[in-house]
Amino acid sequence: MKRLGILLSGRGSNFLAIAEAIRQQRLAGVEIAVVLSNKAGAPGIASAEALGLPAFVVESKGRSRAAHDAEMIARLREHNVDLVCLAGYMRLISAGFVRAFPNRILNIHPSLLPAFPGLHAQKQALEYGAQTSGCTVHFVDEELDHGVIVLQKVVPVLDADDEDALSARILEQEHIAYPEAIARVLSGEYEIRGRRYLRRG
Repeated sequence: MKRLGILLSGRGSNFLAIAEAIRQQRLAGVEIAVVLSNKAGAPGIASAEALGLPAFVVESKGRSRAAHDAEMIARLREHNVDLVCLAGYMRLISAGFVRAFPNRILNIHPSLLPAFPGLHAQKQALEYGAQTSGCTVHFVDEELDHGVIVLQKVVPVLDADDEDALSARILEQEHIAYPEAIARVLSGEYEIRGRRYLRRG
């Protein structure tokens, strides 16, 4: 059984999509080992507890990044996670964190990277006049929204779109893309060549 560690800061809708994919056996041989949040009161923690999952708050406020990340790493190791999945985790991952789980941290971002990294990607896409957007699941490295891309889903930008409408349609694709990408990575049937993720078989 492969074990996931989920990191979130808010409602955790992608976490719930992953949990549902496991329940439906679309993600077979996978379990969520632990859910961690850097924010007290994050709705995703309450959702995890309702599902009977181990869930902990490791507050980042008022602590050094090194101290906070060391505790997060310790919690993940304590629960023997095979893969760390960021699901709306609103903190930059430090170099030490990346080194602790090399090529074992995934993130999902609401744009077709490398376009529109950082916050408010959907708003950036609209303001730029992009005709397509989407979402990207990628490995996490030491730079923001930069690691090797595992999977992307394309979403058209409609003339009537505002930020909320585009965000909602991208989120639908995120909920499909993230479990799919997790299954690909956990299968081990890939190699990374330069910046390219290449599936085998």
